[in-house]
Amino acid sequence: MEQRHLGRTGLRVSRIGLGTLTWGHTEESDAAELLKVFWEAGGTLVDTADVYGDGGSEYLLGRLIERLVSRRDLVIATKAGSVPDPERRFDGSRGHLLSALDASLARLGTDYVDLWQVHAFDPRTPLDETLQALDIAVSSGRARYAGVSNFCGWQLAKAATWQLAVPGARTRIASTQMEYSLLQRGVEREVLPAAIDLGVGLLPSSPLGRGVLTGKYRHATPADSRGGSDHMAPFVAPYLDDAAGHIVDAVATAADGLAATPLQVALAWVRDRPGVTAPIVGARTAQQLTAALSVETLSLPDEICQALDDVSAPVHRYPDHDWSTL
Repeated sequence: MEQRHLGRTGLRVSRIGLGTLTWGHTEESDAAELLKVFWEAGGTLVDTADVYGDGGSEYLLGRLIERLVSRRDLVIATKAGSVPDPERRFDGSRGHLLSALDASLARLGTDYVDLWQVHAFDPRTPLDETLQALDIAVSSGRARYAGVSNFCGWQLAKAATWQLAVPGARTRIASTQMEYSLLQRGVEREVLPAAIDLGVGLLPSSPLGRGVLTGKYRHATPADSRGGSDHMAPFVAPYLDDAAGHIVDAVATAADGLAATPLQVALAWVRDRPGVTAPIVGARTAQQLTAALSVETLSLPDEICQALDDVSAPVHRYPDHDWSTL
């Protein structure tokens, strides 16, 4: 699998990442098969978080390291900052973040993570305090690189600029993880332009539109799908409207013309967008993951990309576009 630099840093990662959101509820044998398939395909970037499965995802990944894949062959990314508190969903305080990092390292069974990410912006904590936790994590060797997740445009720009203001003393923001797909292009308004300008690599989450872009919901909701489960149905529902249906139909038409699958077309589109480093793909089975990884050999023709751009184009008005054209 092709390797890409993460933002404007020396860290290289596979251009498809493996997500572990559901590993807290996955059998160890199934997770082992997923990791094996991913690694044998040349994948290196494995993304998790301290709240995935209440730490279960990190713990399971830690059990598989060394036994299945050598630690040095993986780029392990985790997150901290989300908390199970109805009064405070995010805690970006220095104390919480560093304690959470130590707990993550213990669950993962490693001395360091390659990429440590603030899971979300905390409006109750001064941003410089949150960012200082990243500096301490890197300077202490507990993290090699640092990133953010779910920061809007101004938040990302402020954080990245603050870190660049004192070169050598503050660790630069290497990445931002945001939802991005043909069904969710909101990051193109401000987040992606800021990331490109500041040398921050984008790691798209839900690059298959929460599974909808695979086409499996075109005619009915499969009983064994996320949309068919009581727990995950609300997560999928926003992308089952008529507007999304038109986009999915266009993806299916493009796939037919290319002798590919809708999954391959949708994933190739987001993988090769400007500013994107590596989409994070989650899979329930090794068969699903293999299907996603097969996109490595596919590059979409310019005409197909333009057609998909047009059919999925979000409405961008003032001040997102040049005011003189309005």
